[in-house]
Amino acid sequence: MVKNSLGRRHAAEQRFRAAGMAAVLFGLAMVALLFITIFAKGIPAFWQATLEIPVHFDPEIVKVEPRPQMRADETPAQLRDRELAWQTQVTMVNWNRVIENALIEHLPEAASKRALVRRLVTSGERFGLRDMFVANPDLLGQRVTLRLLADANVDVWLKGNIDRELPDSQQQLPPEVRQWADQLYERGVIEMRFSTSLFMNPDSRSSLASAGLAGAIMGTLYMMLIVILIAVPVGVASAIYLEEYAPRNKFTDLIEVNINNLAAVPSIIFGLLGAAVFINWFKMPLSAPIVGGLVLSLMTLPTVIIATRSTLKAIPPSIRQAALGIGASKTQTIFHHVLPLALPGILTGAIIGVAQAIGETAPLLLIGMSAFVASVPATPLDQATALPVQIYLWQGNELRNFFEARTSAAIVVLLAVMISMNALAILLRRRFEQRW
Repeated sequence: MVKNSLGRRHAAEQRFRAAGMAAVLFGLAMVALLFITIFAKGIPAFWQATLEIPVHFDPEIVKVEPRPQMRADETPAQLRDRELAWQTQVTMVNWNRVIENALIEHLPEAASKRALVRRLVTSGERFGLRDMFVANPDLLGQRVTLRLLADANVDVWLKGNIDRELPDSQQQLPPEVRQWADQLYERGVIEMRFSTSLFMNPDSRSSLASAGLAGAIMGTLYMMLIVILIAVPVGVASAIYLEEYAPRNKFTDLIEVNINNLAAVPSIIFGLLGAAVFINWFKMPLSAPIVGGLVLSLMTLPTVIIATRSTLKAIPPSIRQAALGIGASKTQTIFHHVLPLALPGILTGAIIGVAQAIGETAPLLLIGMSAFVASVPATPLDQATALPVQIYLWQGNELRNFFEARTSAAIVVLLAVMISMNALAILLRRRFEQRW
């Protein structure tokens, strides 16, 4: 009987171990499937169709006066007025014609179809030529080889993200433009190059191919800086007080219960709180990183407090008793002996809390950070968006064939930031870890 009972227990143990291993493998398989799907769609978006062609700054087209120089009889304000007038002249130049002429040199048969040949290049490149000329007026009359981004629909066509067998009525480009794109790609004029515009440009609605993540990345960095400066010190200080100084009574028990409850509150509630307090009450700027940072700080505080308190509890009481026994005060005991030992756990909790805040979208939508912002914020008070919100906006863009891959690329960037922060937490934990 004992032998049979032992056999049943061993069999039950084997089944439990097998079920546990199956659950772990299933979870890893789902994670692997998620990453493979995202990376398979996102990695190609880091390479974008680009034309490398010589561009002639033809004086017959770029008809502007020489750039104003300071005169002996004028003030800086007068020079600035003449400079603005000169820049207005540069803006009025037909930069599309400059691009068309550069393309027609490779496609002579397109000389009579300028409006179509222009569709090979994204519309924002004309502003790039303008800014280049403003920065260096000596380009007038010169022929310079430049890299111009192809139009988003050309990129979609060349990457095969649209069925080439569809009839012309369902294609996004006219037949001539598709044919020219294939010709230039075969000749090597159009190549798939790593897209620096994805990281250097802000979002764009008029020039979809040049839409980038620069504004979202800067907005995210500003918000994370605010979270680190507010949530981490306040959360650590609160945890130290509650764990080391606060008396054990009903009031502190109430605080602890509410901290644990706040950690489980849906993030959208913090967005409602931020909209009501920071925007409606304090009249802070809408869609600004400072508001987003404050909202995410409130959301991160419970995580930092709970993680710090757990780390402080894990420090052996003998450390405190030994420090007090040699004459150290309570404050000296905490800051000279307990905190150095708890530092790895505190850093890990803080970084994980900040990494969690990076991926939050719902609270940012409620404070207006879903607004379209076509500039890079210079300060935390400027309007901006954030990486998760930019992903939300791109996934709803009507040009699905182009922005589906672009959205996955943005997710890859966000995942890279979060993985880097979690790796940093592990490295800091190992670096400062002390054994006793």
